[in-house]
Amino acid sequence: MWAYIEAEGWTLVAEHSDVASGRDDRRPGFQAALARCRQLGAVLVAARLDRITRRAHTLSGLLEESYAIRAADMPGADDLMMRIYAAMAQKERELISEWTRAALRAAKARGAVLGGDRGYRPAEGPSAAAASQARRVAAERAAHRLALEVERLRAESVVGQAAIARALTERGVPAPRGGAAWTHTTVARVMARTASAASAEGAVAARADGT
Repeated sequence: MWAYIEAEGWTLVAEHSDVASGRDDRRPGFQAALARCRQLGAVLVAARLDRITRRAHTLSGLLEESYAIRAADMPGADDLMMRIYAAMAQKERELISEWTRAALRAAKARGAVLGGDRGYRPAEGPSAAAASQARRVAAERAAHRLALEVERLRAESVVGQAAIARALTERGVPAPRGGAAWTHTTVARVMARTASAASAEGAVAARADGT
C-alpha cells in the first residue's frame, strides 16, 4: 500500500486502523478516517477495498457523497469498477454464508456434535516481545502523524507544545491512545519519537495533490 501511495505522488496525512470486521461501518478508526478526509479533502486509501467496507451500499453512499476512495490492490479501478467489485464480493459472501448454514443444518440432522472445545491449544503462550514491538510501532505511527500535523501548524505560526495541543484537539486529530484531547505532555512525548517514526499497514488518508 505504501508503494501505491508513493507511486501516486500523495502524502500521508493520517492513519487509522480497526480490529473489527469491515462489515461494521461504526468502527471508530473508519469513522475517524472519514472525518479526516472530509476535513482535508483527502483520499481514503486502504490495502484492500474490504478494509474500508464490506457493504456495497456503504461504498456507493460514500462515493455519492464525493469521497475519493482507492484500494492498493485495485490501482486502476475507478468508482464504477469499485461499485461492481463491492456488489459481487457482497453477493459471494452472502452465498458462502448461506451454504455454511445449510451444511451445519445437514450435519446437525445427521447427529454431528457442533461447537465446543475440540482440544486445540496454542503451541506457545503470549509473546511479551511481540506485544512490546506492537506498542513501539503504534507509538511510532502516532509520532509520524504528529510530525505531519506539526509541520502544518508551524506553517500557520502555531508554536509551543501547549498551543499545538490545543490546535490538535480542535482539529479532531486522535491522540495516541484514541482520546480526543491532547495535552502539552502528550505532544512532548510523541514528538520525542518523530525521529524514529516508522510505517505500517492500515487505512490512511492521503492528499492527492502531494502537498
